[in-house]
Amino acid sequence: MTASPTLTSRPQSRLRPPPLPEARGPISAAVTDLLRGSAAGSALAAVPPLDACSPYGDDLQLALYVLYELHYQGFQDVPDSLEWDSGLLAHRATLENRFLGALRRDVPIDATETAEQALDELQLEPIGDDGGTSVSHFLRDEGSIEHLRAYAALRSLYHLKEADPHAWVLPRLHGRAKAAMVAVEFDEFGGGRAEEIHAQLFADLMADLGLDTTYGHYVDAAPAEALATVNLMSLFGLHRALRGALVGHFAAVEVTSSPGSRRLAEAMRRVDAGPAAVRFYTEHVTADAVHEQVVRHEVVGGLLESEPDLDADVVFGVHATTYLEERLAAGLLAAWRRGGTGLRDAGTDALDGQVPGADRPSP
Repeated sequence: MTASPTLTSRPQSRLRPPPLPEARGPISAAVTDLLRGSAAGSALAAVPPLDACSPYGDDLQLALYVLYELHYQGFQDVPDSLEWDSGLLAHRATLENRFLGALRRDVPIDATETAEQALDELQLEPIGDDGGTSVSHFLRDEGSIEHLRAYAALRSLYHLKEADPHAWVLPRLHGRAKAAMVAVEFDEFGGGRAEEIHAQLFADLMADLGLDTTYGHYVDAAPAEALATVNLMSLFGLHRALRGALVGHFAAVEVTSSPGSRRLAEAMRRVDAGPAAVRFYTEHVTADAVHEQVVRHEVVGGLLESEPDLDADVVFGVHATTYLEERLAAGLLAAWRRGGTGLRDAGTDALDGQVPGADRPSP
């Protein structure tokens, strides 16, 4: 297929790997030091016991993020062969067990709840939410252009590789579930058109907001809560045993996406963020309303028809997704109400010197 001239004129976010982020503690330092060339044995041997380390904290979440990124874009000057380094994989498993163990402890699951019930609950949105608990309500009603820029910078950690983590589940599905998941992913990847890939649409949104569209550019600015939401997808996606949880995650995203995207599109219009910024969310209003039905009835339904014992795993995936998204929302709303950006101190100047709309094409 010939590349679209429209696409080739745009900056592309994934032409080269990003640099390694700055460490946030001994755990992430051991990982980044090793990837920068330190001896594997000495670097990982220096990691302290994880018992006192927060499973949701900056150090552990950044270490996991870096290790997971070896399976996606990798990092500058880091050999591709380290993707399957046995020492790194063993260390990653230890970090994953700490993270997953905390989620299983902190995410309440009713043994009688079904996947259908868990997804039904997600459709019950709070009436008249004034932004008290919802990021999209806050941004629609009172968010400034700087709030929207900070939010887009944080979400870029996922949206610049949108749908990639969920693609890991494809070889692990069968029949109806596989066919339906492929159909939804086909839409996410632009229906065969490179310029319509949702990750590219998000890069276009970022350009309208005057943000750097380079893949991984805002990692150092992202708090642990944002890293955790991205790491959850990789954790579920890279483990066949967690395929039901990944389907639950995907279903939760699709069920909640359309109404939230509608509010975010309204927010972008209100601050005159630009046509590409609006379009990313209006595209998700329509597409995800359709995807929701396909995912609920064909992906989830097909999976549980062939593997009914995975029902509880789907429920766990739904609730774990909600739990981590609510932690991120609480942190952002608290920061915004006290006049902050929601970015880490290390990234407080990440948005400086960039003019919204600077890369926007002239009409």
